[in-house]
Amino acid sequence: MIETERLRLRNVTSEDAKDMFTYLSDQEVVQHMGLEPYKSVEDVLEEIDWYKSIWEKGTGIRWCITLKNEDTVIGSCGFLNRQPKHYKSEIGYELSRKYWGQGIAGEALEAVLAYGFQHLNLERIEALIEPLNISSQKLVEKHGFLREGLLRHYEYTCGKFDDLYMYSILKGDFKD
Repeated sequence: MIETERLRLRNVTSEDAKDMFTYLSDQEVVQHMGLEPYKSVEDVLEEIDWYKSIWEKGTGIRWCITLKNEDTVIGSCGFLNRQPKHYKSEIGYELSRKYWGQGIAGEALEAVLAYGFQHLNLERIEALIEPLNISSQKLVEKHGFLREGLLRHYEYTCGKFDDLYMYSILKGDFKD
């Protein structure tokens, strides 16, 4: 578990599926994630199973985000495609629209970056962001990430090829 001034980041459980469905079924939340809005709580349970599988394989870790004074899940943040041999990982996050613009995503991101550099011994953390996702680009830039370039047709999701910007932050760039 990770705690910040306002947030608690903890392991996800199947009991969190209903809360997660609230934001994962929201088109505006998932539009830049390469996902269609989730149609059922069962879809969310598959997402939770994926969180467990990346933890078990050592390729990632995903925490749910709650406010300290509540246990309602309002988003998630964590690592995927972790490559310990190369001391690097990707970071990902999403937040319920109700909580946008309150600094919550930045607070969670900062805590997860610190965890990655201090506890996972990462040297490099990457963020892959769709060009139209301006708010996410601004978020990572505010936290020290540099845009390295455009990866053309990097992923095929939702019936189309997606270009993604590659952002990174190095351990030496991070000021916690």
